[in-house]
Amino acid sequence: MAQWRSSRRDNEEGVRFSPALFIFLVLVSCILVASDRPENRPQVLSGVRAGFNDAAMPVLELAAWPLRGIQNVGPWWRRQFELAQENRELREDLAELRAWRDVALSLRDRARLYEEALNLETPAVRERITAWAVAERAGPFVRSRLIGVGARDGVREGYPVVNVYGLVGRTVDVGQRSARALLLTDLNSRVAVMADRSNARAMLTGDNTDFPRLEYLGTDPDIQEGDRIVTSGDDNVLPRGLPVGEAVRDRDGRWRVALYSDAAPLDLVWIWPFEPVAPPEANPLSVDALPGLNAEDLTGDLTGDAPQDAGTPQNGETGSEPETSGPGGAPAAIAQTSSSDGTSDGAADGEPGGED
Repeated sequence: MAQWRSSRRDNEEGVRFSPALFIFLVLVSCILVASDRPENRPQVLSGVRAGFNDAAMPVLELAAWPLRGIQNVGPWWRRQFELAQENRELREDLAELRAWRDVALSLRDRARLYEEALNLETPAVRERITAWAVAERAGPFVRSRLIGVGARDGVREGYPVVNVYGLVGRTVDVGQRSARALLLTDLNSRVAVMADRSNARAMLTGDNTDFPRLEYLGTDPDIQEGDRIVTSGDDNVLPRGLPVGEAVRDRDGRWRVALYSDAAPLDLVWIWPFEPVAPPEANPLSVDALPGLNAEDLTGDLTGDAPQDAGTPQNGETGSEPETSGPGGAPAAIAQTSSSDGTSDGAADGEPGGED
């Protein structure tokens, strides 16, 4: 028993490190850690490491190539099935879009015929202005964007700003090289909108949230969940028909709009030139603008003097016009009657007529 304990003690004492060796290894480790930093690394050590990596890279690449190929077999086939499914879905979408294209073309031709029949003059379509939007918070508005185009590019105050999905806002401050777009979610934004399904009018009011409110709907509005909301153009600020979003209800039961423009980052935007309808000028009535009418007729109509008939008595005259007397003071009608009866002209003059 004593011999076994002594041999165990001898084995344990044989694997112990001396304190000097332990301290030396710790010092070497500290030196290696300190010298491994990029700013403190010696140039010789960096060159040796780079050379070793260059020599080992082809060997490691050759050894990893079969393993990498085996690992990519499963994802490659899975990707092939995904591509086949995506191809089928795209073919279905393409067939549906072709049908919608035919419907759009027929509606365009029908609208053109209606415009010609009603003699409507559609506004001229002007070229849109492309710009980059910058997130900028400084200014009088909470939710606005700084746009990299200005008056020299054709931008004017009040132009609508849209992205690839829908309406973003409108320009409020326009400089020579930049402009500020007031977003629909800002507290100062007011836009007249309507439901595309029922033409129910409302006012889209921003409240600094991502879902602006629909106000002035009436007691029983004809709006359903998911209705497409577009601009109505009733405010003469934005054109009619710009897509805005979908109607949704909040927790309190009030109608709000989930904006289409939130589906993509607000980076690239387009500015559509829009000229509001000018009110009519209050010019006085011009005589030259009325064809076939002179100043005297217009003056008489305005004063209430109507032209009198030829048979109307004037200046105290009687209503009967004196007939023209025939010879001897007899009326001409009597003279004509006597002549037609075969009597002599002398009887009409008061002389006794006799038979021949």
